[in-house]
Amino acid sequence: MELAEISPSRLAAAYLMALVPLAIFLWYGVGLVRRTVIALVRMAVQLLFVGLYLSVVFELNRAWLTLAWLGAMILVADLSVLRGSGLNWRRMGAPLFLALAAGTLAPLLYFTGIVLSLPAVLKPQYAIPLGGMVLGNCLRADIIGLSRFFHALRDQEKPFLLALSQGASLGEALRPYLQTAFRAALEPTIATIATIGLVSLPGMMTGVILAGADPLSAIEYQMVIMLAILSGTALTLWLALWLARRAAFTPWGTLDERVLTETGA
Repeated sequence: MELAEISPSRLAAAYLMALVPLAIFLWYGVGLVRRTVIALVRMAVQLLFVGLYLSVVFELNRAWLTLAWLGAMILVADLSVLRGSGLNWRRMGAPLFLALAAGTLAPLLYFTGIVLSLPAVLKPQYAIPLGGMVLGNCLRADIIGLSRFFHALRDQEKPFLLALSQGASLGEALRPYLQTAFRAALEPTIATIATIGLVSLPGMMTGVILAGADPLSAIEYQMVIMLAILSGTALTLWLALWLARRAAFTPWGTLDERVLTETGA
């Protein structure tokens, strides 16, 4: 089975679907028309650039090019998480980058090296799309988890300080906030895993089926990538919070307010 071609004219026809939400926004005066148009234009430009770049990367098949692309993706995700969670990039930028890199590369290399047993674990055909899926979910989970952790800690500072004053270690005093952060960040992923296949056909499975693969093979790939996403998001958030203990707290164990930006404060 061959994948149906989408010509430029057909792609233009697909963009006509955007007239539906734009008309609704205009009718109700939602105020999202300009942002939506800009987002659609940016999507087209960004994806065309990515498509051209990936064509070169796939053709050359060099590990350093694959790593460079993954590194750029992690850097963009790092900045997005910092902005979305209201954290100071000077204090949290490096710890979060390390956490995102570990949470993306560890499950990715396990997937390509152990599960698929590829001789080249950074083969771009596998490493870039799979790494992107894991990283995208890590980004969303980190924004939710880090934002919930730091802002709950700031807004509910008295119980935290009371625990410290009663002799609790920093880890013991932080445990309730860590539990809240992990639940908030990972519950959406767990809910998705529990309903996958019944409520929706996810992108990985759909893409493999559209490419002409057997549905059972697509299911196997989807199961493995969901396991990689779950482990990657949990590892990334844990590392980010663990590394944040040095950057975000004073020597006396209290939260350093400078870790939060003015917009996030």
